[in-house]
Parts: sequence; C-alpha cells; structure tokens
Amino acid sequence: MKQPQILALIDCNNFFVSCERLFRPDLEGKPVVVLSSNDGCAVSRSQEAKNLGIPMGAPAFKYRELFERHNVARFSANFELYGNISRRITALLTSVTPRIEIYSVDESFLDLSQLPITDYEAWGKEVRALILKWVGIPVSVGIAPTKTLAKLANLRAKKDPSLGGVLSFVKSRETSDFSHFDEQKTQVHLAITPVADIWGIGWRLAPKIRAQGIGTALDVSRLRPQRAQQLMGIHGRQMVAELQGVSCCPLDLEGKLPQSIASTRTFGQDTSSSEAVEAALATFITTASFRLRRSGQLSSRVSLFATTSRYKPGYRSWYQELKIPQPTADPGVLIPLITNEFRKFYRPDIQYHRAGITLHDFVPDTQIQTDLLGSINTDHYDKSKSRMAAFDNINNLYGRRTIRFAAELAAATWKPKYLLRSPRYVSRWDELPSIHPISK
Repeated sequence: MKQPQILALIDCNNFFVSCERLFRPDLEGKPVVVLSSNDGCAVSRSQEAKNLGIPMGAPAFKYRELFERHNVARFSANFELYGNISRRITALLTSVTPRIEIYSVDESFLDLSQLPITDYEAWGKEVRALILKWVGIPVSVGIAPTKTLAKLANLRAKKDPSLGGVLSFVKSRETSDFSHFDEQKTQVHLAITPVADIWGIGWRLAPKIRAQGIGTALDVSRLRPQRAQQLMGIHGRQMVAELQGVSCCPLDLEGKLPQSIASTRTFGQDTSSSEAVEAALATFITTASFRLRRSGQLSSRVSLFATTSRYKPGYRSWYQELKIPQPTADPGVLIPLITNEFRKFYRPDIQYHRAGITLHDFVPDTQIQTDLLGSINTDHYDKSKSRMAAFDNINNLYGRRTIRFAAELAAATWKPKYLLRSPRYVSRWDELPSIHPISK
C-alpha cells in the first residue's frame, strides 16, 4: 500500500513584526507596524495593530494621528534582519526533515509522510515550541494531505486561539498503521472558512465566487469539477480536488528556478539628476545579477522602467527592453547597456520618483551555445565568470558590498529613507548594541 501524503505548513505569525519584537521584548502585547520603502505603507502589523483597524498597505501619512494616539511602534523594513532570521528557521526545519519546500520568506511546506509520527497535533506543538525556543519567532502549523488544506488549516490555527497554533486534518495513528484523512473535522472548518480565505481565491476573485451563491470553502469543495473550471479555469478544478483531500500540487523539493528577477525602488526623494538615477540603476543591476548567479543562470534580455510620482500632476512613465548580445550575469556588461538606454529618454526637467530593472530569458550558466557567425565569445564569457566568482568570494568573505562597481557610487540621493530602521543585529558588527558600565 502506498504511503499517503501528509504535509505541514509552517507559517511565521506577523513575521516582520515578530522579528522586531525578538530584539524588543518590551513591545510584546503592544501595537507594532513595519513600514515599506521610504516608510510609506504598513507591510506587517501585530494583532494589536490589526485590532485598531490598521489595514495591510495602510499609508503611514493617513494613519499618523491614529499611530500617535495609540502609541503604535513603527519600524522601517529591515530586510537584511528578516532574511537572516528566515534562514535560521529554515535550517531548524531542515533538521526535522530534509523534504522541505521553502514557499516564501516566512512559510515552508514539510513532507511528513515518511516520519514516524503518531499524533500530528502533538508533533506540531513540539515543532512550534522548538522554533520559539531556538529562534524566538511564533509560528502556526497546519497539517493536511494537500497544500490547499494545509494552508487552510494553518489559517484556522492562526485565527482561533483555542487551537493553540496547530490544526491537523490528519487523524492520529499507531506507528504501524497508515494515516487517513479526517473528513468530518475538515468539513467543520471548511464550513466556517469564507471563500476569500481559500488559497488561490483571495479578495480579488472572491466577489465573483460569492455572486454565484458560493460563500464558504465547503461550498467550493462541493462544486462539480466542470463548474469549478468554468468559474476559475483549470486551477478551480484542482482546488476542488485539493479541498476534498486529493493532492494536485506536489511538493517542490528542489525549488523552482526563477523565470525573471526584478530589482526596483522608490527613491528617497524625487530627483532630476541623471547621475542619481544611473547610480540607482547600477545598484539594481548588481543586486539582480547576484541573485541570477546564485541560481546558476544567465540572462538574455533586460528591461528598464522609470516613473514620476503618481501623486503629483503630470504623471509619466518610461519602459525600455533590450536583447543582451551574449547571455550574462555580469553587472560590468549590463550596467553600460542599461545606463545608455536610460539616457535615450532622460530629461533634466523631469523629477524621477521610481525606477527598476528586470532580467528575463534565462539560460543555464553551464551551457553557452555558440553560433556559426562567431558572435558568442566563449573566451570573454570565461573571463567574466572568473571575475564574478572572485567578486562574490570577496564579498562573502569580508561582508556584503565590500567591493562594488564605481557606477553605484556616483550619487546616493536616490536611496530610500529608512528613518525608523532597527539595527541589523545579526549581520552588522557596527550595529550591535553597546553596553556602557555605570560609573559609581
């Protein structure tokens, strides 16, 4: 008999806020928000902040009076800190089982099918306590035979305090017996889950589904596959099967290679300086190229955009795309291409507000296809690859951005403002807290 699939979704609670509280325990139980680039909008909120009516994406300037009235603690996004803590949680989960899919910075699916677990909810509480003890981040755990049900169980565990942060749709078993799907328990939770909370529907598609008289996850699970496909495409048919306990979305243990890589930012202040925008573009290219090299790929096409502010009169935007003569992941090749393209539409009377680049059309860095015309220079590629390997090794050894391309340093006025950013405690020696002895 084939071993049934059992998946667990481990999801960090209010992850960015939890990371901040890790180093500020005095904020436990108090309203906290983490703000986006330039401290613009709320991208993470504590439960206390949610209870005050602060929505996701809330513009900080509109809620300033509420923040001050309720003493809401505010932080600029500290992605370097959050990424480091995320990797620590992943390392801990990998020690539980190597069969893991990292779904996002704060979510991972684990395959429990081969583990000798008899009580899945007890196991979930043990893992939850382990992460809290060794990393300090609270998580919720959902266990089910499919990804969609695991997401739903996780959401229910997060919303219902009586569940203790863990919900399993798989019955407990003796070690010698096969586990089986707890349909009765699952249907109870499907019946109280609105369609907007189903993974893959969300708030955009929910009104269309509700207009058909379908209000809960249980209603969706009872749709005929043909009807579900009419409403939501092939994804709808798969969703119905997953809600019924039939897996259609296998675990991605290897991790998908990115199909495109983007790096964009809103500037710290609007600028008409070509040097400032070009320095920003050079930084974006360096960042995206590093991620590209880390995935073992090269790019054949790159696009660039720039805009003025949508909140000021005369909004304008520009977009350019160009083919790279020879696939590469070398910023030294890409920076001149992009900056020359920017100069074609640059105007000194324009105040640029935001810009970014995207790398597309990837090929493996182990396969460079030559051509009969000799336009692909393999010697140039080999030198570029060696140079980038040395570049990355130095930065890995001595710290991120120890060496950079000179084009990045032309101007710093474009850089986003992080006026409320907490110290990067786990990755910057110079930002560690100092202890000063009290003189007697």
